[in-house]
Amino acid sequence: MTFVPQVKIPATYMRGGTSKGMFFNLTDLPKSCQVPGAARDALLLRVIGSPDPYGKQTDGMGGATSSTSKTVILSKSSQSDHDVDYLFGQVAIDRAFVDWSGNCGNLTAAVGAFAISCGLVDTSRVPDNGLATVRIWQANINKTIVAHVPMARGEVQETGDFELDGVTFPAAEVQVEFHDPSDGEGSMFPTGNLVDDLAVPDVGTFKATMINAGIPTIFLNAQEIGYTGTELQEAINGDDAALRRFETIRAHGAIKMGLIEDVSEAVNRQHTPKVAFVAPATPYTSSSGKQVSTDDIDLCVRALSMGKLHHAMMGTAAVAIATAGAIPGTLVNMAAGGGERSHVRFGHPSGTLNVGAEANQEGGQWVAKKAVMSRSARVLMEGWARVPGDSF
Repeated sequence: MTFVPQVKIPATYMRGGTSKGMFFNLTDLPKSCQVPGAARDALLLRVIGSPDPYGKQTDGMGGATSSTSKTVILSKSSQSDHDVDYLFGQVAIDRAFVDWSGNCGNLTAAVGAFAISCGLVDTSRVPDNGLATVRIWQANINKTIVAHVPMARGEVQETGDFELDGVTFPAAEVQVEFHDPSDGEGSMFPTGNLVDDLAVPDVGTFKATMINAGIPTIFLNAQEIGYTGTELQEAINGDDAALRRFETIRAHGAIKMGLIEDVSEAVNRQHTPKVAFVAPATPYTSSSGKQVSTDDIDLCVRALSMGKLHHAMMGTAAVAIATAGAIPGTLVNMAAGGGERSHVRFGHPSGTLNVGAEANQEGGQWVAKKAVMSRSARVLMEGWARVPGDSF
């Protein structure tokens, strides 16, 4: 029997925020994979090691969690006044599926650095020292993101003393601005309400803030669904009944947000919307053993990604938290104490995060102008990804 040999594809394995993923320059992909479609999806699935019924992604670069089963494709921007187009693919672990429905805010922190290193940013815009301003077009959701990437002696500076809860080692700070972060073309609050009664058959009816900002997100009150808001991963992820309940809530919330028409469609839209629950500031011990006090935070937030409680906080969900926190009357704002706010500091399973947002009313509707957060990024490995030549 004759077997097709492996092919080599230039790739870089990067950490961005609290996520990791495989980064590709579009023009380095095989021709059939330079356009959307089955070949591209098959290639990325094989690179990451999915679908894997064992749930480990042992035969690929994935890390068997939603935070580490990610892919990024970058290219010279097709948009005026932008440097790079950024396309994100969330790869399912146990199914042959790549979700292109949303952005990854954490990996956004690594996009600028990769773009500079690959020559996708005009050299006239990149200083030898200081901050390079990289204008990113987020192609999944058609939004502008600006990353401020530190430079030192003509190279991207990756090392530094900026600490990010959920990441063990310090690195250089990368400030990321999400411009007009409302996700999609419709209202930021697709139901027209800051708070809705979300009826979920066989589960219950819950107060919910459903917002399109950063990423479509459904916020619930922790107490109303039987939690304190201080839970760590094992409290949720080890409870199959709880995970099924959250998925049912997510599916019915997606219908109410106009993202799907029937609950059966939710299985093919795992990346969006997210489900999160909030609670007033409460002391707890983070997953690293760090003590988080009520003086450290304005509120507690826990969020699920790809069917599991996230170990920290998705960057796009942090944008949703910042935006909802800035708008009086949302569940997020009320959990933080209410009133007008330009930023919130929230507690998540790994520690705390401070995020800011600008939002105001225009024509009777709330509009988000910008959300800002600081992350860090680092190249972990670069070279070639290898996959069997007949896998795409």
